[in-house]
Amino acid sequence: MLAVLATPAASPAQQAVPYRWTNVTVGAGGYAPNIVFSPVERGLAYLRTDMGGGYRWDAAAARWVPLQDGNAVSSYMGIESIAADPVDADVVYMAAGMNAGAPAAILRSGDRGRTWRVVPVPFAMGGNEPGRGLGERLAVDPNDHRRLFFGSRHDGLWQSHDAGQSWTPVAGFPHKGLGRPERRTSHGGVSFVAIDPTSGKAGASQRIWAGIADPGGPALYRSDDGGVHWTAVAGPALFAAKGVVDARGVLWVGFASGIGPSDVKTGAVWRYDARGHGRDVTPPAWRAAGAEGGFLGVAVARSAPGTVAVSTIDRYRAGDSLWLSRDDGLHWDDVGARSRRDVSATPFLLHEGKGADFGHWISGLAIDPFDAGHIAYTTGATVYAAQRLPTRNTVDWAPWVRGIEQTAVITMISPTGGAPVVSGFGDLAGFVHDDLDRSPQPTFANPYLSNTNMLDYAGKAPAVIVRSGSLYLDRPRDASLARSEDGGRHWTPLRLPPQGNPPARDDLNGETPITVSADGATIVVAARVPQVTRDRGRTWSPVRGLPPRTRAVSDKVDPAVFYAVDATGGRLLVSRDAGASFAPVAGRGLPRDLTAAQARNRESQSALVAAPDAAGRLWLQVGAALFCSEDAGVSFVPASGGLAIELYGLGKDAVFAIGSRDDVRGIWRSTDRGASWRRIDDATHRWGGRYRVVAGDPRRAGRVYVGTDGRGLFYGDPID
Repeated sequence: MLAVLATPAASPAQQAVPYRWTNVTVGAGGYAPNIVFSPVERGLAYLRTDMGGGYRWDAAAARWVPLQDGNAVSSYMGIESIAADPVDADVVYMAAGMNAGAPAAILRSGDRGRTWRVVPVPFAMGGNEPGRGLGERLAVDPNDHRRLFFGSRHDGLWQSHDAGQSWTPVAGFPHKGLGRPERRTSHGGVSFVAIDPTSGKAGASQRIWAGIADPGGPALYRSDDGGVHWTAVAGPALFAAKGVVDARGVLWVGFASGIGPSDVKTGAVWRYDARGHGRDVTPPAWRAAGAEGGFLGVAVARSAPGTVAVSTIDRYRAGDSLWLSRDDGLHWDDVGARSRRDVSATPFLLHEGKGADFGHWISGLAIDPFDAGHIAYTTGATVYAAQRLPTRNTVDWAPWVRGIEQTAVITMISPTGGAPVVSGFGDLAGFVHDDLDRSPQPTFANPYLSNTNMLDYAGKAPAVIVRSGSLYLDRPRDASLARSEDGGRHWTPLRLPPQGNPPARDDLNGETPITVSADGATIVVAARVPQVTRDRGRTWSPVRGLPPRTRAVSDKVDPAVFYAVDATGGRLLVSRDAGASFAPVAGRGLPRDLTAAQARNRESQSALVAAPDAAGRLWLQVGAALFCSEDAGVSFVPASGGLAIELYGLGKDAVFAIGSRDDVRGIWRSTDRGASWRRIDDATHRWGGRYRVVAGDPRRAGRVYVGTDGRGLFYGDPID
């Protein structure tokens, strides 16, 4: 099947209000499994990410350009593999598919990723599954660039003879795959395909290598007749993780005991000549330090034959590093040991006041084919590049990330004062964004959380912010709640008293939402026995009338008032004594069944939101319907206006929502309290439809913030 990305014309009633969309700058922030230089044009490179799509380096603009912002298919934002055409610099291919249960496709562009031809394929991918650092699975024959191979995770080796428009299995390939995996598991499958450019015959390359990262058989195969017949090649008893052929036809393979990125115990590096004879060239210093971690980064310098670089993954005790050889693997230089990093452009990497380390989850490694001194590698949080590699002196690395925003935004607030937006991220805790166009300083410490699952601010005292989230497994499990008195720049931990029998801290599992009153004096925590404090957490008291683990929402104007939805009981609750007790309120106009207003998990946004500028104005989402109350929950009126609501947020004189109408899904704005809605996104700003949270700005009319799952945080403003 062949599909072409296209956008249907909008009806007059659905035409978008023009908006300008801009990323809030963090500077990368997520796992980029690999980076690939074009072999035919200097200064051209591509980057694949596990949930934020692909990027192209624009040398003239000196920034990375996102290539899939107009894509509306969520799964296609997980890039399994990427291949720059070895003949035509304008052509690039991507294998796209988030996981085994999601749609998969091969994408081809003839204009460097500005537009794509999309070919759905029957083999599943795992762009955001274990093993996403293997590769590259997708290969273009340099002697016949209409001929492609793809190593699938579950269904063996595939080929195309028409530039990716159709795909068939390679019949003679010995490893047929293990079939679709069980839920929450994955296979490594055919981990890479590497084509020898020196083996061209009658218009097609004859020597093709394929790595295997499944247990129970050979880890490496070679074909000398263009893929018709295959021979197993000897090597270590490990998975073949990464394979690259240099300009002489020499294959370099990084081996690992697991598919990564977190299960690799040991590994090896081997060199194979054109006849298939291999030898172990693993850096001796790696063995001497304990042989911990495998090799998922392998790169060759095409302009300097015999120069090769490898990098480790999961080398926890000694720390991951990069080794460079200039004599075909006879001697290795530990580059990591003499490296330094300048992260002044992306200070968020300085977590907890520590210096930025060499990196973790290093699986992407590339040497510029036109400049052997220009080398780059990817980590679980950034992309580093060096412009020169001296033989003895210090190697200087700097983040190569301008234009890359690849993060998952779980929650955010736009307070009535202070920074325009404060965010809660996955893996990176969160940030105070004083300047939306500069990478933020790390301030979410004491405690430092992996994920921030909830933020709240005091409507009349916005410098007071509270947060809750998930703790790192390897960090002290002391507190997961915190309060800030200066807009999120410094924090004081909050600790609940033990509850239950036997007594246990109920706030250390990331499941306890936290709320602060409009004046900042009262905090309510949704524990198994909900708790309230009025002395900054020194003492706590049980909340009467609030069901276990039920999240409270503060009125942003009246400090005595809190609200809550008892979804199981079908009731709206109100506290008028600053969280001491809750009682039912009429809630006329709401559905009897409120179970659809129940949070699905700890990262779900609240279905109940209080207006930032009016006491008693309350909004509630029940399923796809939105309701508004002007009398503190006594009565509600419908506010969906024909829109099926997924997420919503409040701003200055406007409501913003992610939703659908007449089969059009997008971002919408209402300026008449939900009576009518107009779309404010467009065909070039879809981001895979991977929306996580939306919030309006209470101080700036028309401003909206949209948090995505993979493309970071955006702010949108009306175009005058």
